[in-house]
Amino acid sequence: MAHSHASTHHQHQSNADQHGGHPDRHNSTGNHADQHDHHQHMIEDFKRRFWVSLILTIPILALAPMVRGFLGLSAALSFPGDQYVLFVLSTVVFVYGGWPFLKGLVSELRKGAPGMMTLIGIAIGVAFVYSTAVVFGLPGKTFFWELATLVVIMLLGHWIEMRSVMSASNELEKLAKLMPSEAHRVGDDGEVEDVPISELKRDDQVLIKPGEKIPVDGQVVKGVSSVNESMLTGESRPVEKEKGDSVTGGSINGDGSLTVAVKNSGEDSYLSRVIQMVRDAQAGKSAMEKTADRAARWLTFIAVGSGLVTMALWLILSDHEFVFALERMVTVMVISCPHALGLAIPLVVAMSTSLSAKSGLLIRRRTPFEQARLVDTVMFDKTGTLTSGAFEVSNVVVLREGSSEDRIVSLAAAVESESEHSLAKGIVAAAPDRLTVDEFKALPGRGVEGRVEGKTVRVVSPGYLKENGLQVDESKTKELRDQGDTIVYVVENDTVLGAIGLRDAVREHSREAIELLRKRGVETMLVTGDAEPVARRVAKELGIDKYFAEVLPDKKAEKVKEVQSQGKRVAMVGDGVNDAPALAQADFGVAIGAGTDVAAETADVVIVNSDPRDVARAIEFSRATYRKTVQNLVWATGYNAVAIPLAAGVLFAWGILLNPAVGAILMSVSTVVVAINARLMKMPESS
Repeated sequence: MAHSHASTHHQHQSNADQHGGHPDRHNSTGNHADQHDHHQHMIEDFKRRFWVSLILTIPILALAPMVRGFLGLSAALSFPGDQYVLFVLSTVVFVYGGWPFLKGLVSELRKGAPGMMTLIGIAIGVAFVYSTAVVFGLPGKTFFWELATLVVIMLLGHWIEMRSVMSASNELEKLAKLMPSEAHRVGDDGEVEDVPISELKRDDQVLIKPGEKIPVDGQVVKGVSSVNESMLTGESRPVEKEKGDSVTGGSINGDGSLTVAVKNSGEDSYLSRVIQMVRDAQAGKSAMEKTADRAARWLTFIAVGSGLVTMALWLILSDHEFVFALERMVTVMVISCPHALGLAIPLVVAMSTSLSAKSGLLIRRRTPFEQARLVDTVMFDKTGTLTSGAFEVSNVVVLREGSSEDRIVSLAAAVESESEHSLAKGIVAAAPDRLTVDEFKALPGRGVEGRVEGKTVRVVSPGYLKENGLQVDESKTKELRDQGDTIVYVVENDTVLGAIGLRDAVREHSREAIELLRKRGVETMLVTGDAEPVARRVAKELGIDKYFAEVLPDKKAEKVKEVQSQGKRVAMVGDGVNDAPALAQADFGVAIGAGTDVAAETADVVIVNSDPRDVARAIEFSRATYRKTVQNLVWATGYNAVAIPLAAGVLFAWGILLNPAVGAILMSVSTVVVAINARLMKMPESS
């Protein structure tokens, strides 16, 4: 069964090769937009050939002697020269409709790798040549209607399959878009000019304004700010940056200004290295397609061999004429490429793609999705995947007698209500009272301040306390630090009232998602750029089997390789650029849809609803799709197993010889069963 599946996949591969690229696996070089347009052109080409061939097949069926005889309409539809009209119509279908398969046959034979294109090409070629000879005098029966219907069904199968496969990936372009195209270069005289990043040299200084993307890898030489690196490192908390600290191109500056000395840009930058890792990991996956080539080759040998052996045996072991033996061979070779087999996989592909899309799962790459049924380990990114990426208040510690938790949060929320900082929303959302603020001011890289009820209130980082000599009892905030919470202090005038702990909020269904995977016998792991206390807390809270903390993107891909080297089939689930190399390296990459386009483009499946429970659904649906594929192939090849021996004449001594009309009935029944079976596919429930 696996061979037949692989051979159908190979049809697509071979045809794509002729047009300049595989539509399902992104080519790491060349113009990605051109590949996308080319893939769309291929789909339109198959669609056009299908409709033209289908329209011409209707009169071909009406003129075919066998079909007319079977329906009892021989006399009614006959007219002088009808066989020549049949020949002309069939020639158009053979040349125009069959062209992709004939071209594929030549391409595969030139490479010495015969596959499904060779099988289809030989079947329609033999049927056309033999039928043409019959029209012009050779005794026998024509196979024009079998030829036409075979071409139509195979074109339909390819069209369905190609529409179901996502267009060529453009994740490398998406990655590159994270880097701004220009930078504010600071000259020796202090003047600032905007220049293309390509013009920057090592040790040039660039100015990064509040809220801007950092254009290069470099070192801060002036300024203080907080930088959001979650898109690149997975670290959920904004990272404070000051003179001497390193910054990474593609991360986002906070509310302060920074002057940065360039260390790496262009091809040497961190983001460019991430791009290269994605490219390398994806290129490695294509080796899996060699299995499909081998399987398709065997199917071709069996079909061609059956036809040749049939003719040879009839000539050697019987006194029948050559024409009889030739007709048996042609019948066998035509039947060897059954219509149902051409639709068995594409119909399942179309149904599974449609069902999954309606349920919030977008299948981008078929092969990894189909192999997801074998996954035994799921590695999760944390920020934006199992957590929402938004902060919530976890704890409030009172550090001054007479104050209260509610009072501390209300004062902090009043000041933070004017701030755009990522922590501000979490504090404001937790406030029991709404107080007003005046004279709001940002303290770049340190916090915010304002006047509340006539007093100066500051919400600041631990660094601010040290700089201003404000002492606090560290033992009271130890639990917050041990949990890996982000801590801000609330200062009224010059008195520290308390500390607020914030943490990345766990998604509503994350715990349930881990439990669903455990029930299916799948091991779970957490791999995150966050600190060890944060990783430990989240893993414990959700019941995750194992965790890896403080893992940078290049190391994330290495962690996936490490687990794979233990013989495990790994699924990676993530949402950001930091996850892209690991998603590409994994056997099955799953992107949380609320994340970046980069993660979605690198993944094999995208979870649109950002519900982590859908990871278990995707794996279960892969298993269901595989079962449906096997069922369809049993029906399709079951027809083959019965029809080929009968067409060859193994029961001729008992007066049983498969008439092509009976073969057509078996073929139709098989095709209908395959179609109905595919339609009965259902999407697993989310719980």
